[in-house]
Amino acid sequence: MSLTIRETLLAFRRAPLLSVLSMTTIAFALFVVGLFGLVALNLRTALADIEERVEIVAYLIRGTPVEIGTMAMGDIQAFPEVASVQYVSEDDALERARRQLAEFQGIFQDLETNPLPASLEVRLKPGFRNEDHVRQVADRLRGFRFVEDIRYGREWIAKLDRLRDIGAAVGLAIGVAFALASVIIIGTTIRMGVLHRSREIAIMRLVGATDGFIRRPFLLEGAVKGAIGGAAAVGLNYAAYLAVDRTLFDSVFFSRAEAGLIVLFGTALGLLASAQSLRRHLARV
Repeated sequence: MSLTIRETLLAFRRAPLLSVLSMTTIAFALFVVGLFGLVALNLRTALADIEERVEIVAYLIRGTPVEIGTMAMGDIQAFPEVASVQYVSEDDALERARRQLAEFQGIFQDLETNPLPASLEVRLKPGFRNEDHVRQVADRLRGFRFVEDIRYGREWIAKLDRLRDIGAAVGLAIGVAFALASVIIIGTTIRMGVLHRSREIAIMRLVGATDGFIRRPFLLEGAVKGAIGGAAAVGLNYAAYLAVDRTLFDSVFFSRAEAGLIVLFGTALGLLASAQSLRRHLARV
């Protein structure tokens, strides 16, 4: 193992320019993949924020006792899709309308009776905020005899579902395309390093070195270059994130685990590209 590490370090010293070129290529290839990942991450975060607003409002028949509404809250809370239920009395509904619709204060002051009904506001758990689950919960709420009307914004929830599906499909397609392009670029770069040392490989073969002995330094070198390139890509992605976050709009960055996956992905790409290039080269030698 010590010999493998020593040979790997010597390879960096023998061709420093080619090593830097390889790591730079890997870094920029993974930087592009990381940029797309950031876009997908922030889009997913934005959709999650919109999903937080999904709620079902059950308007109660006027005159429904508060006790009945309170008892119904316990039954509704037991639904597997429901995260929370809030009872809004007639007076609370009017007070909320006065705060949110300040331009109609004159109308509110002239009211002799409160025209707004009491309601139950139902919020759903993550994973249940799509059109099918919302409709199912709404249908169950209609089964309560004291519920007069149900509102949940069916059209915009349907649009949210379509946007989520389109985003997932486009994200997968573009992500795979960028990943494949990165594999090709990194593989070509690593192959340049193998060809640069083809004479060394031939001499090692002549003195009786096994294929495994020849491969180990190259595989380790590819893995190290991939790891360094992946770490550099994370740094470039972070710089891009800071530029957007401070100048354009609030955004989110990868978690430590996600950043670690980029470095691990770079390591795996470097290792696999080296293995593939060596396999082809050794087959011809």
